[in-house]
Amino acid sequence: MTISTKLLGMASAGVLLAGQLALAPVASAAGPSMTEEGKKLAFSRKKGNCLACHAIAGGQAAGNIAPPLGAMQSRFKNKAELKAQIMDATVKNPESSMPPFGRHKILSGAEIDKVVEFVWSL
Repeated sequence: MTISTKLLGMASAGVLLAGQLALAPVASAAGPSMTEEGKKLAFSRKKGNCLACHAIAGGQAAGNIAPPLGAMQSRFKNKAELKAQIMDATVKNPESSMPPFGRHKILSGAEIDKVVEFVWSL
């Protein structure tokens, strides 16, 4: 076998490997999206616990003392307004039964950002 034949074989193998890597799913390498992480927080009984009060598509054993979460982009002008509601709903409505997740540090700022991404997607 000549050197040029060996090089051609190695180059072909490299092209084949590169093609297979290009087809690999990117999401698994990047990890879960902010929306997916926000959903986990929102559904977690130890963190957001949104299902205690709100019906949410995909959630089980949802509460009914607060409005269902859906069509959020038509209910809030932008994500900043939604974030303010999650941070402290008592600013707009002092009688709100929604916990002030930011003010009481129930969720960190990064966690609230993830929950906002999830809720905004509904």
